Amino acid sequence: MNIKPLADRVVIKMQEAEETTKSGIILAGSAKEKPEVAEVVAVGPGGIVDGKEVKMELKVGYKVLISKYSGTEVKLDGEEYTILRQSDVLAIVD
Repeated sequence: MNIKPLADRVVIKMQEAEETTKSGIILAGSAKEKPEVAEVVAVGPGGIVDGKEVKMELKVGYKVLISKYSGTEVKLDGEEYTILRQSDVLAIVD
């Protein structure tokens, strides 16, 4: 099943959280931070949103930074995705 976002929304898949710290300490499940880097898996068409024209800057495959608690989390076919507005994306990671 595919997700097709509407208007200025994008669907992202979060990158896995780090299992160990840089010094090699293994983290327990509750100690892991929510990752902030995600991969764009679907992009809406843009268009008129709230009376303003929105041009989509993001493309499928981009790695992006998002704030920790933005978007709506959904589960589809056993995979977890987050749907958010393009304006909630903080930056593109090269």
